[in-house]
Amino acid sequence: MLSIFFLAIVFWLAEVVPMFATAVLIILLEILFLSNKGIFIPHCNPAVFTPVPYKKLLAALADPVIILFMGGFFLADGATKYRMDRNLARVMLKPFGTRPSMIILGFMLITAIFSMFMSNTATTATFMAVMLPVMAGLPKGDRLRIALPLCIPIAANIGGIGTPIGTPPNAIALGALAKASPDGNAPIAFIQWMTGAVPLMLIFLTVAFIVLNLLFKSDTKHIKIELDGSFDKSPQAFIFYATFAGTVILWMTEALHGINSNIVGFIPIVVLSCTRVMGISDLKNLEWHVLWLVAGGISLGIGIGATGMGEWFVGLFDWTHMTPFVLVSMLTLASLICSTFISNSATTNLLVPIALSLTISEAVPLSPVAAAVFIAVGSSMAMALPISTPPNAIAYACGEISARNMAITGSIIGGICWLIFILIGPSLWEYLGILPH
Repeated sequence: MLSIFFLAIVFWLAEVVPMFATAVLIILLEILFLSNKGIFIPHCNPAVFTPVPYKKLLAALADPVIILFMGGFFLADGATKYRMDRNLARVMLKPFGTRPSMIILGFMLITAIFSMFMSNTATTATFMAVMLPVMAGLPKGDRLRIALPLCIPIAANIGGIGTPIGTPPNAIALGALAKASPDGNAPIAFIQWMTGAVPLMLIFLTVAFIVLNLLFKSDTKHIKIELDGSFDKSPQAFIFYATFAGTVILWMTEALHGINSNIVGFIPIVVLSCTRVMGISDLKNLEWHVLWLVAGGISLGIGIGATGMGEWFVGLFDWTHMTPFVLVSMLTLASLICSTFISNSATTNLLVPIALSLTISEAVPLSPVAAAVFIAVGSSMAMALPISTPPNAIAYACGEISARNMAITGSIIGGICWLIFILIGPSLWEYLGILPH
């Protein structure tokens, strides 16, 4: 298991093969070397190691968290197909007027809201398309030509914190918590996550807005935005609108009806498929590589737990002198730094299983929920380089942002958000009853 873990680190860092390929390679290697169908199992002492059922490892590809995320993808792709995202953006941008600072605020708020329910990558691509005509009308050398394309990926990264389906690290954290839970369910409901994460998301957005306006002051007084288009009024579009609204409402009222958010995530898959609102071509466009990446992280956690590697790692260090505050700070900072250079999904895949082993062993007085969630949130604060996240790469490709501008802005915003998070995040989640006191 240790060899497989190091292989995952090297392959994800160096991108020897595509990241989703590393994820499925992990599953295969665990089946071959750790499962009850493995090639070396006959030579193992059953008193030392109990083989993992191979079906349990393969089941990571259809884990309930995968279904939750797939439902989110169906809604995101449908929003693009029926132009709901662009038309809502057109409507929602109108109240922000024509002042440059208000336009930036409008783009950031709307991007963040969409990123809570759509892929950060898809959201960034959508709003970059809306923003580019606006930027093209600005004079050369205007600092607003940097602030506008920068504000969208930053808001998309921050907005992903808001819901369990907002970004893959959230799903990975919930999947790991579910596997570590006695009843197999994640200990955080959809609305619970939002209750704790949305206030933080709004604080981070405020920080980002202030930093962008301080760093990139513009001489432009007014910006005119002209967005044409109208809502699709076809029967298929109305079915999609109703399904989208119904799914979100069910996610947010889980405490009232008792239907698990993972099951709710399956509803749009079935409804949109059976009504032919989403067809075979739409199914091909789903981000399957992200689902495989999440599945690889879930299987990595299963292997680390089953082999005792996590407990072994925890035993290498004396954790008794480390306070919960210091541990939260270090876990979040490690997640932020690693995610700056490698995928935030890969970072969460690698750090969460180790952190859960640390907390479950009771080596430190920190709950598993706190460890997993804070690593996931920390990874979303990484936005300093074009390679940090796909949204950053999309924005960098527009040609107006230098790597230096992105590095300075992303580092300042990420650093301030990290400091705010470690100071108020744990207390806020304890006060809201999401974390144990």
